[in-house]
Amino acid sequence: METPFDEAKPILDKLHQSGFEAYFVGGAVRDFLLGREIGDIDIATSAKPEDIKNIFPKTIDVGAEHGTIIVLHEKDQYEVTTYRTESGYEDFRRPQNVQFITSLKEDLRRRDFTINAMAMNINGEVFDYFHGKDHMEQKLIHTVDSPKERFNEDALRMLRALRFVSQLHFTLSFETEEAIKHHVHLLDAISIERKTTEIEKLLKGVNVKSALNLVIQCKVYNYLPGFVGGKVMLEKLSSFPFKYLTTREEFWTVLTYYISPSSVEIFLRKWKLPNKLINSVKNNLSFLTIQLKNRVWTDLLLYEAGLGTAIAVERIRSILLNSQQIDENVSKLKVSFTQLPIKTKKEIAVNGHDLIKWKNKEPGPWVAQVMEEIEKAILLKRIENKRSEIKEWLSTCSQDFDQNY
Repeated sequence: METPFDEAKPILDKLHQSGFEAYFVGGAVRDFLLGREIGDIDIATSAKPEDIKNIFPKTIDVGAEHGTIIVLHEKDQYEVTTYRTESGYEDFRRPQNVQFITSLKEDLRRRDFTINAMAMNINGEVFDYFHGKDHMEQKLIHTVDSPKERFNEDALRMLRALRFVSQLHFTLSFETEEAIKHHVHLLDAISIERKTTEIEKLLKGVNVKSALNLVIQCKVYNYLPGFVGGKVMLEKLSSFPFKYLTTREEFWTVLTYYISPSSVEIFLRKWKLPNKLINSVKNNLSFLTIQLKNRVWTDLLLYEAGLGTAIAVERIRSILLNSQQIDENVSKLKVSFTQLPIKTKKEIAVNGHDLIKWKNKEPGPWVAQVMEEIEKAILLKRIENKRSEIKEWLSTCSQDFDQNY
């Protein structure tokens, strides 16, 4: 049976033919052994960056000083990195000194967790110097060598550990969990963007409940933007069935709903989220508040929300109300939306120029106000969205409009 590694074997072949060692390493090897879907395939080699660039015709230098060159092979890209050791970590994250070496074992020793510190040769033989296979069988997340050293080198590894608990349905080894509790303050040095990435991956994992409980137990929440003092909210959040959510906007809507910050915008901006996402979440929360009270989508409300927001809100609302018909509720909503007389303002059969002409009045705020009345009348099915009917309706209501607008 073919695997994604087969497509990358020519990279290893070329390195071998040039007299260098080369192995598949990291998460791809871990996921292959676990029977999970394999993502990016990384390669470690004894070849130096300049050697790699000389061997392969198409490369991208993304960090030769740290040993990493991207090799372009057919339609794929592969990170090929020289064996190295790291020291002198700055800000509990970035190594100041990188030294190229010739030992696969020592290269693997610098990695975060034992399950990520295995290598596989071109024939599928696995090199496991730090008991990664044993820990996989025990479903344990354990650092390579001392947890204290690994977390002092790179504090982000603490969040990665919790993320793997969620994604792989593993547990932390006792030593690793205790080290996180003692070194959690180092998370202060980690950028918000990196925290955001890890938390998003954690929330999408199959074991999010256990991972969020560890966020609480290890007091990680004190070092997440807007989470300080949110222990009770997080305990409630940990019971939410995230598996039913489908978009990034939905995840952040649920997270914000449970954290219940005094200012939604300030909370989301602390996480350095893009403006479009922030606006979507704010919109979702507004309609979610309405729907948790009303529980009925009127045509007007559905139109105002728009299909994307309505679907997100309906899915979250159904989950919060323990509905067993999430997909059915969303499907019904989609049908209701298709039956709306108009989906956007652009579909209205008349425009502002028509109103100005019919009324023989100067342009002004009254145009937008009357268009809103037309829009509402169409959605409430008081009139059909036809130019002639709208004109007749306007003439019938002309006295009211002249008084109010």
